[in-house]
Amino acid sequence: MKVLITGCAGFIGMHVARMLLNRGDEVVGIDNLNDYYDPKLKLARLEQLKPYLKFKFVQGDIADRVSVEDMFATERPNRVINLAAQAGVRYSLINPHAYIQTNLVGFGNILEGCRHHGVEHLVYASSSSVYGANTHMPFSVHDNVDHPVSLYAASKKANELMAHSYSHLYGLPTTGLRYFTVYGPWGRPDMSPWLFTSAIIEGRPIDVFNHGKMQRDFTYVEDIAEGTVKVLDKISVADQNFDSNKPDPSRSYCPFMVYNIGNSEPVNLMEFINSIEKKLGKVAQKNFLPMQNGDVIATYADVSDLKQDCNFEPKTPLDMGIEKWIEWYKDYSNEQKLNGRQ
Repeated sequence: MKVLITGCAGFIGMHVARMLLNRGDEVVGIDNLNDYYDPKLKLARLEQLKPYLKFKFVQGDIADRVSVEDMFATERPNRVINLAAQAGVRYSLINPHAYIQTNLVGFGNILEGCRHHGVEHLVYASSSSVYGANTHMPFSVHDNVDHPVSLYAASKKANELMAHSYSHLYGLPTTGLRYFTVYGPWGRPDMSPWLFTSAIIEGRPIDVFNHGKMQRDFTYVEDIAEGTVKVLDKISVADQNFDSNKPDPSRSYCPFMVYNIGNSEPVNLMEFINSIEKKLGKVAQKNFLPMQNGDVIATYADVSDLKQDCNFEPKTPLDMGIEKWIEWYKDYSNEQKLNGRQ
């Protein structure tokens, strides 16, 4: 089938695109290659996809309504995976307009494109951040998520609500995926694995927030990509047992679904840092700091629904994932140095 992937030069986008291409699907990727972090990394990810004959790249911004309309009309994708977003919780505190433009206006343009061009299934990135002030563990898609603690989280919750309205009004099958702390090769420079690894190697101190008393459900990127593809293949359907007197937030009377996608095994932040230290053979200098605004103490995914419906089973243990991450990071850094880019 022909799949449109927005944010195809992004961390998750590249891995999902490559997985689809490896099985023979045709992929059209769009990305605006913005400078939220070094675009050279995004271009290097695209180089991983260019050898595939069934891959086509379009540079563009999903917040540009006319460009999105033209792309849908020209490419006519069967299914869509929306991974384009302004990412990062902390950045949303200083540049909220970037989130409104991409995560809200852009997502609205994608919904309209799907509606008008007969898309069979829209899968889109939500986030574990939607759980916000909810501290009931593990996080369940059946729980209420109406108390976001950052604009980023609010924009992702809004995506779920917007998707539901299109599933209701136009019968568009939509599935939201709440991603939990993704890490691995080709990861983002603003995320903790990169920040920790680069600082430890270079002998700089690392910032450890909430004095290290945090937990994250770290999930290896290849597991995330596999789960995303499995969800794409299983078109959402209406829940015949939906009870409007006791509505379940994760499903509906229309073709709408929401799933958690994570490792379902939270790791203490200090344990995560220790794993990186062991693989590097070097102890980090630690700068212990208080909790940051917009952050949460712990994340822990209940993935039982995704396992039951799509046979999703994360299979990469932390030690193996960290080893693969560090191996890639060293190779990429060395290549950049050889090319005079650092």
